[in-house]
Amino acid sequence: MTLRQTIASTTHRAAPSRRAVLKAGLAAGFSAAAFSAEAQTLMAQTEWFENFDTSGPQQAPIRSARPTLSSATAGYTEQAIATYSDIAARGGWNTVPGEQTLKIGVRSGNVVALRQRLAVTGDISASGGNADSFDTFVDDAVRRFQLRHGLNADGVVAGDTLRQLNVPVDVRLRQLEVNLVRARTFAGDLGGRYVMVNIPGAEIETVDADLVHSRHQAVVGKIDRQTPLLVSKINLIKFNPFWTVPKSIIIKDLIPKMQQDSGYLDRQKIHIYDQRGTELDWRNINWNSDEAVNYMFRQDPGDLNSMGSVKIEFPSPEGVYMHDTPSKGLFGENARFHSSGCVRVQNVREYVFWILKNTTDWPQERIIQAMTSGERIDAPVADPVPLYFQYVTAWATPDGIVQFRDDIYQRDGLEVAAQ
Repeated sequence: MTLRQTIASTTHRAAPSRRAVLKAGLAAGFSAAAFSAEAQTLMAQTEWFENFDTSGPQQAPIRSARPTLSSATAGYTEQAIATYSDIAARGGWNTVPGEQTLKIGVRSGNVVALRQRLAVTGDISASGGNADSFDTFVDDAVRRFQLRHGLNADGVVAGDTLRQLNVPVDVRLRQLEVNLVRARTFAGDLGGRYVMVNIPGAEIETVDADLVHSRHQAVVGKIDRQTPLLVSKINLIKFNPFWTVPKSIIIKDLIPKMQQDSGYLDRQKIHIYDQRGTELDWRNINWNSDEAVNYMFRQDPGDLNSMGSVKIEFPSPEGVYMHDTPSKGLFGENARFHSSGCVRVQNVREYVFWILKNTTDWPQERIIQAMTSGERIDAPVADPVPLYFQYVTAWATPDGIVQFRDDIYQRDGLEVAAQ
């Protein structure tokens, strides 16, 4: 009997408490390691049960322990296509009016339309609460919808949330169909341990034995400096790296900044070198010409360094890499598309712990020491980890949850979805 079946048989039909989940798993003899991943998903489900109208249909957890892309994703996405085809055949969903911001405590006829819209996609029960009242039932349902669409779950219906609510069902259906083709390319073996970067979701997953070990928000490339698709292997961690400024950033960023603010390079601790490695004085460069592109610009390690305390390297034709960042605030945004093509990693320390897990001469204590030392130190990865940069804007998980993300680079061929 599986852990889920054991818990279900122990807790019967009622929403299980956290204690019941733990007791059921441990009483059945599951080890802590085997128990943890499935239990996390069930715990999340329990939290949803405890905060929702359990008289309606039971809701699955928003984030599955299964990765965004795996050998099974195509099958789950096919099931979602069948569901959304049925919704389309029944007329789709209504539009939520946008003249009023909707949030908890509001009473309005627009809340009726919101409830109807959320009910069609199973984010809220059709029963429970007063129809025109934005109560806790609606608040939880809106947050659930926001999480399914990669938005900050603040429970407020306006802006991006309203836009996502009003994307037509035929666009969502087509989005699923386009991404089914992408998912089918991952029907093979991706590796026992691998890293998946979903560019539209601006998210990183570390995957071990087909279960997500950790998720990290990411900052990926701007629309005009896109993060490329990639299949590679992470083979080197650099602590407290120098940053060699790419030529594209010299042209688009540094030269214009120096034209406006001659002290910029000094404040950012960026040095200039010629082709022989001789350091140059910025005062001797004509910043109103393209002379600067002939030189190397290198930023010292430290708090100002654009790569933060860690650089994660792997073979890449485009020369991209992953790294820490001093600009931590960007991770809290709905749209995290600010980089020049490389990928910035939230909670990079935990990410590096996982990458170096099988590199025996790099225990966690040594990693922490290296990160905080300020010294340039390299850590080769003993077992290079498969890495995938992919573009997925719609997918489904084993529990029937359907996820959507903005087609930020407009690769789905669906302009409506990006408006």
